[in-house]
Amino acid sequence: MPADAEQTPTRERIRVIGCGALAREILAVCEVNGLTHVDLHCLPAIWHNHPERIAPGIRKAIADARAEGFERILVAYADCGTAGELDTVCVEEDVERIAGPHCYSFFAGNDRFAEWEDDLDAFFLTDFLARHFETFVIRSLGLDRHPELRDLYFGNYRKLIYLSQEEDPELQKQAREAAEQLDLEYEYRFTGYGDLETVLRNA
Repeated sequence: MPADAEQTPTRERIRVIGCGALAREILAVCEVNGLTHVDLHCLPAIWHNHPERIAPGIRKAIADARAEGFERILVAYADCGTAGELDTVCVEEDVERIAGPHCYSFFAGNDRFAEWEDDLDAFFLTDFLARHFETFVIRSLGLDRHPELRDLYFGNYRKLIYLSQEEDPELQKQAREAAEQLDLEYEYRFTGYGDLETVLRNA
């Protein structure tokens, strides 16, 4: 190696315990930024429909990571409906998690999202939900069998906002179709990876 060649310091391995709904995005951020020190372990995305499973699942995943020798651990979850239980686990286990009440917020940027006061009647989609709308929304809520429940679940919403991480025309088409299916106005906003990328780059 030439004497003047720069060497990139080796970064300590870190276990990132992520939501399965964020797996694709986390891997993309790691690839683009050369974050080879990140070891990703994801929990089932369907737990969003059973938030009572998230906090105990994270506690077990932290214990498993430490048993494997990881000293640095990051929780790539928002609160996700745990009503503060996830934060309690993170404090007790002395691990950091990405700040934010849900992934819509940290994709948009938590500070920016907090300023969107006109969007209180909006239903949000991410790339993941645009890809899996039928499974995680329509079938999960039983709307495929009972479409009359649409007003019960979405009657208080005025619009669907698609917060996209990738500028993908096919996903935009699917998101627009989702809005039509729910009889909501459609709005598209490109966010990129937001606070998720910032936190991972600094991990």
